[in-house]
Amino acid sequence: MVLEWLCIALSISAALASRPWRAVPASGPPWVWLVVWSVLPVLWSADRHGAASLLQPWSGASLLVLLAGWPLATLALVLVAVALVLLGGFGIDDAAARLVWLGFVPASLALVLGAIARRWLPHHLFVYIFARGFFGTVLAAALAGALTLWRHDAASGLTAGDLLLGRWLAAWGEAIVTGMLVAIFVAFRPHWLATYSDTLYLPRR
Repeated sequence: MVLEWLCIALSISAALASRPWRAVPASGPPWVWLVVWSVLPVLWSADRHGAASLLQPWSGASLLVLLAGWPLATLALVLVAVALVLLGGFGIDDAAARLVWLGFVPASLALVLGAIARRWLPHHLFVYIFARGFFGTVLAAALAGALTLWRHDAASGLTAGDLLLGRWLAAWGEAIVTGMLVAIFVAFRPHWLATYSDTLYLPRR
């Protein structure tokens, strides 16, 4: 667990160094941020409480990054892990592992993939929705799942191939939901998305 705890320390330090609370409106964060955050403990524990051994947890980190930005999302993910310990019956090391591999890793991958899309792809509304909301989520969740397998053995009764298949299917399911929500937010509540700007992504006439 040394790697996980080191990753946690570095991620929290980097998030705090940017003082992300300055971007939170004076009236408080949008309620949708809190709704997404409150659902994550349930998603992260799906494999433990589900009846199917192949069922894999969703991350939700990509959507939270799109909504709140990486620094605020990172701090919020820490609270998700705390909720797993206090309310979900998880051990500290188990919650810390999920914080890294379901939280920090896919969130950081979503940040990097988003930066690549912003740098190399056209600045267009649909590019944001599909590149960051959909494909970015697929890649971030799937890569994080593969890295988890590299770091941790498959659960009892599952092979490495089973785990990769479960994570791949979970990544696509999460990406479909994330892409749909991002499309809705862009159309009706773009100010909920900290990573979106009309000036940047709407084509100029």
